[in-house]
Amino acid sequence: MHIHHFLKFNFYAILLLLTLLVVSFYSRLSFATESLLVPLNAETEIEVTVYKPVGSQSKIVFLWLYSEAGPQKSEHDIATQLAKNNVEVWRVDLFAAHFLPVASSSMDRIPDTDISELIEYAYKKTGKKIIPVTTGRGSLPVLKGARRWQVQYKNSPALAVVILMSPKFYTETPEPGVEGKLLDIVEKTNLPLFVLQPKKSPWYWKLDKTIPALEKSGSDVFVQRVKGVRDRYYFRPDADSYEQKMSIKLPATLKRAALYLNSLPYKKRYVDHAATNNKPVKVLTGKKERKLAIYKGNPVAPELILRDLNNKVVDLTQLRGKVILVNFWASWCPPCVHEMPSMERLQKHFSAKDFLILGVNMAEDRKTVEHFLKTKVNISFPILFDHKGDALKRWGVFAFPTSYVIDKAGNIRYALFGGVDWDTKEIKNKISGLINK
Repeated sequence: MHIHHFLKFNFYAILLLLTLLVVSFYSRLSFATESLLVPLNAETEIEVTVYKPVGSQSKIVFLWLYSEAGPQKSEHDIATQLAKNNVEVWRVDLFAAHFLPVASSSMDRIPDTDISELIEYAYKKTGKKIIPVTTGRGSLPVLKGARRWQVQYKNSPALAVVILMSPKFYTETPEPGVEGKLLDIVEKTNLPLFVLQPKKSPWYWKLDKTIPALEKSGSDVFVQRVKGVRDRYYFRPDADSYEQKMSIKLPATLKRAALYLNSLPYKKRYVDHAATNNKPVKVLTGKKERKLAIYKGNPVAPELILRDLNNKVVDLTQLRGKVILVNFWASWCPPCVHEMPSMERLQKHFSAKDFLILGVNMAEDRKTVEHFLKTKVNISFPILFDHKGDALKRWGVFAFPTSYVIDKAGNIRYALFGGVDWDTKEIKNKISGLINK
């Protein structure tokens, strides 16, 4: 190699190295974090962690409010990535501000004025549009707080849109046969909303009810359905590789949605000032004991006509004379998987001419189910495919797994949601009682 070519080569190599060092240096300085104490009133200060892009022209601020799961490390990671991508993030701990435990029951105890004041404070301090973000049961205080802000600051342009990830719009998961009750605030909300809803979720199948309820008072609702992931996928301890991959993409998804919705034309929104949004909400304070209980709904079993793994049509009405256990399950549902071996033992305990289990799989493809049955559990009872979720809706399923025990005349006698040990003496006695009638 000639000397001038050698020097030229080394010059560009050194220049590239210096460029990489500069980029690396500035990438580390592309955002900064700071703690901020926000005085809401004479008695309450709220600690906020601010993730602020350095030297940016960001036009929006994410007001990230913790859900009933409390602060998550992954939320810090997401806030960091958003800040690196020119989005300011305020992470807010309302549990600590009010000495509340991290629990679902605390969600209704967070004053809506806190969130209202936070929205306006953040707007006045930054001059940027504010976008509250939360997940799960955090939807309750966020929607209540956003509505309070509309009442208190009706001429303020602060609020751009509310982002709800895997939102829980029902007061609680009802027992099978009991009609689910929407949170009171859902039908009183008039906001631009972006709902990020995983498809591997029982709440996905309730969108046909929750979205119209949100729209009732004028809300514009934008929904992104996320394939292949479960609720809370970005902070699940058991997240699979695909969920981890989608978690990495979440900051870009949130930014894209926020910028798009913030660019939409302003729309004046009416809020009924006389209506209250402080009605106490009944939420579960702990896990209920799972047990096979007397069914409380209409005892006549809904239609169930589905194909099995052999493509054979199974019609529940053609199984009269047997006691039937109908179990709605999914391979991605840990309690479903956990209870299946005990269901197999229960099936073998009784004669097939007297008792039969039907496992109704929720909207998974044949390849996924066959692989699951080959590698995870060994069962002999029929597996049926509810590809479109029609059976789930007819049967009023709110959680996975949900199970129904049907007597020989075709009436639902017992039910439960959640996983249990099926080959206990108590359950065997209840089934034997139905068989012997």
